[in-house]
Amino acid sequence: MKKAALHNLGCKVNAYETEAMQQLLEDAGYEIVPFGEQADVYVVNTCSVTNLAYRKSRQMLHRAKKLNPGSIVVAAGCYVQTAREQAQVDPAIDILIGNNKKHELPRLLAEYEQAGRGRKEPGGQEAPLKLQEVIDINDQAAAGTYETLAIRGTAEHTRAFVKIQDGCNQFCSYCIIPYARGRVRSRGWREILAEAASLAENGYREVVLTGIHLSSYGVDTGDDLLSLLTGIHQIPGIDRIRLGSLEPKIVTEEFARALSQLPKVCPHFHLSLQSGCDATLKRMNRKYTSGEYREGCGYLRKYFTHPAITTDVIAGFPGETEEEFEITRKFLREIAFFEMHVFKYSVREGTRAAGMEGQVPEEIKHRRSHALIEEAGEMSRAFASWYLGKTVQILLEERIFLEGKAYYVGHTPEYVRAVIPAPREADGAGKMENQMVEAEAAGLTEDHILVCRHILTENMD
Repeated sequence: MKKAALHNLGCKVNAYETEAMQQLLEDAGYEIVPFGEQADVYVVNTCSVTNLAYRKSRQMLHRAKKLNPGSIVVAAGCYVQTAREQAQVDPAIDILIGNNKKHELPRLLAEYEQAGRGRKEPGGQEAPLKLQEVIDINDQAAAGTYETLAIRGTAEHTRAFVKIQDGCNQFCSYCIIPYARGRVRSRGWREILAEAASLAENGYREVVLTGIHLSSYGVDTGDDLLSLLTGIHQIPGIDRIRLGSLEPKIVTEEFARALSQLPKVCPHFHLSLQSGCDATLKRMNRKYTSGEYREGCGYLRKYFTHPAITTDVIAGFPGETEEEFEITRKFLREIAFFEMHVFKYSVREGTRAAGMEGQVPEEIKHRRSHALIEEAGEMSRAFASWYLGKTVQILLEERIFLEGKAYYVGHTPEYVRAVIPAPREADGAGKMENQMVEAEAAGLTEDHILVCRHILTENMD
């Protein structure tokens, strides 16, 4: 049996697609092995969101060829899409697969094997063979509709990601993604419901809806996100529905009210912010103001008791002055997030922001990002502390040891990490995995993990 190894770089959408490609290879008869081991085929699902991700993608492809020089190395995804010319001449790469073509992986491998490892040149010398399936992702006629990929399960045992759309029409000035992923393409709701039902049958109690620009779901098909959520809500066995990153302007009062009427929807909302200063948001070509963002957070807090609102923030975007940074800092404190993912602005070649005047020196970006990371930690602790003395619902995931004691760890609907003491009878690993329990939050670790007392309710429906 031939062996294949896969490595994923980048976002949750990439992770989903890597799982789907792995299952395609399993169905084609390959044995899946860890990436560091000898394999006949190496698949690297690449990323190009930053220059660093671009370099890491190339490094992993070259590492694969060094692990087994006789292997077939497949470069898939965003690096291929945005750096096709470089990938075509890279001797480490044998097969190139762009976005919206990853379902072609088994066919391309079979064709490569059938064609042989190389072709003879006139002098009798063997020349390397390359196969590629890369379209112009920004040509809507070429890109076509949503690429059909599906999964039966994931490496996790309680939670599964479900990809519902691809592409983005926003063209933020710092972002390469529309050029790598193309325009919005939505997955048919029947396919989504069928996959979610299949995952529920396989024991997954929580699904996380993900996409490149989740809020755009249905703009090309006439479907809408709320109707899809209502359909998933009716699937037996799915106890939690979690949403990926949302565009702030989708959160109207009607949207927040409708979500609150679907009890399976987790009160955990990632609203990408990037900056709390309107002047900076305009340079970023974001499609909302800080006031609109504040309003959306207000609606969520009106209809949910203690919703977890998380965000992304870029420190040191071109032209960001000290005054603009302080405006952002004040805004972040006002909103009081559960978590903030803070990034130093990184120049990405091919984007409008890369050529902007007023590039911020590295030391200033470092100082600003460090200050925001410290504030993020304080906010996370304050948010988690609210649960002390209260009953929390936990979907248990695995058995761990904390300070020498055995616990089961999981997450609340708000995605706060929580542990309960492992009962003595649960000495075998996994006996309480995938169980839903209620317990009282009695303490908080330095890492903002809720430490709970004994179980109050177990295996809730």
